[in-house]
Amino acid sequence: MIKNNLIKRDKLEYGDFQTPLGLARKICGWLKKQEIKPQVLVEPTCGYGNFIIAALETFPSIQYVYGIEIYKQYIAETEKKLEPFVKTQNITVKIIQDDVFHFRFNDIAKKHQPESILVLGNPPWVTNSELSAKESDNLPTKLNLKRVAGIEAITGKGNFDIGESVTFSMLKTFSESNGYFAFLVKNIVIKNVIQSQQQFVFPISGLQQIDIDAKKEFNANVDAGLFFARFNKTPAINCCVSKSFDQPVNRSFGWTNRKFVADIERYKKSAGLDGDSPEIWRQGLKHDCTAVMELTTTENGYKNNLNKTQTLNIEPDLIYPLLKSSDLKDQVITKTNKNVIVTQTAVGQNTDYLATDFPLTFDYLDKHREFFDKRKSVIYKNKPSFSIFGIGDYSFKPFKVAISGLYKQTQFSLVLPIDNKPVMLDDTCYFLGFDLLEEATCVMYSLNQPEIQNLLHSIVFWNAKRVITKDILMRLNYVPILRRIEINKMLEYAERQQLTLSKNIFIKNPSSIFGRQHQELLWQ
Repeated sequence: MIKNNLIKRDKLEYGDFQTPLGLARKICGWLKKQEIKPQVLVEPTCGYGNFIIAALETFPSIQYVYGIEIYKQYIAETEKKLEPFVKTQNITVKIIQDDVFHFRFNDIAKKHQPESILVLGNPPWVTNSELSAKESDNLPTKLNLKRVAGIEAITGKGNFDIGESVTFSMLKTFSESNGYFAFLVKNIVIKNVIQSQQQFVFPISGLQQIDIDAKKEFNANVDAGLFFARFNKTPAINCCVSKSFDQPVNRSFGWTNRKFVADIERYKKSAGLDGDSPEIWRQGLKHDCTAVMELTTTENGYKNNLNKTQTLNIEPDLIYPLLKSSDLKDQVITKTNKNVIVTQTAVGQNTDYLATDFPLTFDYLDKHREFFDKRKSVIYKNKPSFSIFGIGDYSFKPFKVAISGLYKQTQFSLVLPIDNKPVMLDDTCYFLGFDLLEEATCVMYSLNQPEIQNLLHSIVFWNAKRVITKDILMRLNYVPILRRIEINKMLEYAERQQLTLSKNIFIKNPSSIFGRQHQELLWQ
């Protein structure tokens, strides 16, 4: 019971998913098929030592083993497991208790030039924020990460993935050595390494990602795989992906024509549409105060999540319909029972007017001021009371074309006004705002065409925390699709969606409905 509790604590605190011996053997077996013959084995976070055991079983060429581990209990168990190998094989084994971010791996790299080095491992699958939340003593200092130049540009200044940081650190240390790299990491880490090759240009090649069943192997709901690379080679900027160790490559991702894409072959079919969006995509409204700011429409009036039995007595003027990512299921959206209080029409607007112009709303917000004071994001610091973000003229456009940023779908929805009010999107959504229904309908129709959808599917990484981002959407040049729209088919589509469009707008001056920036582009 004590051991099981320790293992459970380890997984939570250290982000630690010990590699099953069977999986370690399978990986080493795959590595052997790559005809590698390492002389030196380095395991930066060796845990119970299963990777070391599997490697010693597989590669008789190994002469030196270095295992680094922060947890003392792991070291004792690893050393015990390795005793038979030390007695029967002519190898030098050093299992060292240290923090992976403090240990001098450079000394190993220098000592064993030009021997063949295999850096093998399974670094923690956790972020520094998750460790901080658990008050873990296994939290590396941010200064340590600066050993890898520019790492914050890849992993984010406020939060970084520990496994990703270890990966970059090992690549920086050993990439100019002779040898190989094989890490079990989240697939998003592999994506970030390849994306960073334009910046860091590590001398690594033969890049491969072999997916594993993380749920089966680690009981973890995450996309993960083996990342393999050969050191001291001409820098590669693409990575091949296989669905398992016994299946061939099914796609490649990386850089092509200075564009970073998720599926290179698929991308070629729509590459001509990868450019600049004619309009600026906006992220939805952000307030970080759901309990107070978001209301539900009931038969008796508006209610919040704090007291679902009490109807609120506030002015309706600042209450707008609201949609979230989960609401963007249909191509045309005309209803919602969600609402949000919109306290500003522009970021930073003074909110003193609430007390005089909307006293009931002000009293309601002021009564719950503690919820606003608890908001942790620095964006609210020194801002007017009850401030919101992601708000501007574009928020109040009557017609919107929107897409979820969180879900694994690329459908664009046309959002119509509800009760004669423009609909607000929350900050998990992205949208374009339009003044005319015809304009919004055409853009939505164009974005849902196969060519744009294929482009999206070729540049989106589905294992990202936020699947769709503004950067991705700003790459969608849908103007060529708009040029090819047949007016009659467009009107037939609108009729099926129960949308009433003015045919005269298309016939008399079609390009004008998109403003000056679209003149001479559409329906020539």
